[in-house]
Amino acid sequence: MDFDLTLIRPEVDEETRKDFFAIWSNLCSRTFTYGKTGDIESQYPLSISFLNECLQRTTTSYLIIVIEPLGISFSQDNLTKLLFELKSSKAIMAYSDYSIQKDDGNLIKKELIDYQIGSVRDDFDFGPVLAFDVAQFKESLNSAGILKDQKYSALYGARLSAALKSLPLHINSTSYTCKDISTKIEYEKQFSYVDPKNFEVQKEMEITFTEYAKKAGFFLAPIFSELNLDRESFPVEASVIIPVRNRENTIKEAAESALNQKTNFPFNVIVVDNHSNDKTTELLESLSKTNKNLHHIIPKERDLLIGGCWNKGIDFESCGRFSVQLDSDDLYSSTETLQKIVDIFRKEKCGAVVGSYKLVNFKLEEIPPGLIDHKEWSWDNGRNNALRINGLGAPRAIYTPIARNIRFENVSYGEDYAMMLAVSRNHQIGRIYESLYLCRRWDGNSDSNLSMEKINRNNTYKDWIRTREIQARLMK
Repeated sequence: MDFDLTLIRPEVDEETRKDFFAIWSNLCSRTFTYGKTGDIESQYPLSISFLNECLQRTTTSYLIIVIEPLGISFSQDNLTKLLFELKSSKAIMAYSDYSIQKDDGNLIKKELIDYQIGSVRDDFDFGPVLAFDVAQFKESLNSAGILKDQKYSALYGARLSAALKSLPLHINSTSYTCKDISTKIEYEKQFSYVDPKNFEVQKEMEITFTEYAKKAGFFLAPIFSELNLDRESFPVEASVIIPVRNRENTIKEAAESALNQKTNFPFNVIVVDNHSNDKTTELLESLSKTNKNLHHIIPKERDLLIGGCWNKGIDFESCGRFSVQLDSDDLYSSTETLQKIVDIFRKEKCGAVVGSYKLVNFKLEEIPPGLIDHKEWSWDNGRNNALRINGLGAPRAIYTPIARNIRFENVSYGEDYAMMLAVSRNHQIGRIYESLYLCRRWDGNSDSNLSMEKINRNNTYKDWIRTREIQARLMK
């Protein structure tokens, strides 16, 4: 296969250029660099103006875009294989697994996940290299409905538009090697999309995604089903539900922060103890003896995960009208949290309420990025934009009859996100933008220090949730 290829890459230092980019001169018909002194100067390399200029100058059939300033090394055989698969599949774009070269010279394979219909989040990990069929890419970029002044989301919009015709092709083999520059702390990466300094980027991504949702046919206008919150009687107005397993260091504080709530209505706390084998059960038994509104449940089943424990909580005979979340290692930020949540239910007649939380360490000291308020949520477009991001916030509360009808997935990751998406399909979700909740980040978190395999499983599962939700919305 003859090479007919254009490369777009960021400016790099001399060492990186010498060690990793020399091979490109033999592989590419044309190379563009971007940056302050690049062939095409651009402060925003993912802008519509930059990509259009590149494509106007491109006369080749295929295009490679290097997204990150990493040293990239392709062998001719691997590049040939990548382009062959792109051509054979008639896909618009392709991406590949790759190797990361560590400082000690060792190579670690970076495995990526397959793209699904629901892989619509703007932070989907394609790796640092993307390959395109130029003619089809131009068509996708022109049909994406991207505004001329958009600085950040042109590539995102183009790949969404392209996915309407063909899903991005994942090459399940290692095609290239890059330097290792992974320096970000995990929680900083996890919460970067809600960092206030990224707000402008996120609003632009929302505009781009909304246009795609309308074109794809699953956009939901702000028309919601009416709710009569008093159609059923309940033993109490609200229940705080805490699934727990082996949290002897945190469960007492968590339960007490719920028990200490000050309200003008009756409430209780339901702790679903999933067969703890440390001191968790002992601590809960002691608390329940002195707090009559604490219900300590130990399920008969032994195959329950967090979602399954939630179902036990909402099905419990003493569960209240509103089921309110509290994780076993977190705390409510004040004694007013529960009252504020129920007030929003009553005021807005919504199917669920989501608050805002502050990230803290185990000493309850604030850590970056601090307050997570998800201000990208809006009354008219929140439930559409929720498909683009990885979460809706906390604490989450649901009108119990709706939760009993939908049911939680019996998983320990994404069960809350799946529930909220399903609720939002028909009902408004009320939002509270002040901090109601302290989310403690520590080594015991269920999402701490995850392996690459576990991260891939989690991301695949959430993309599946989005796929299912998009398909359900298409049927509305």
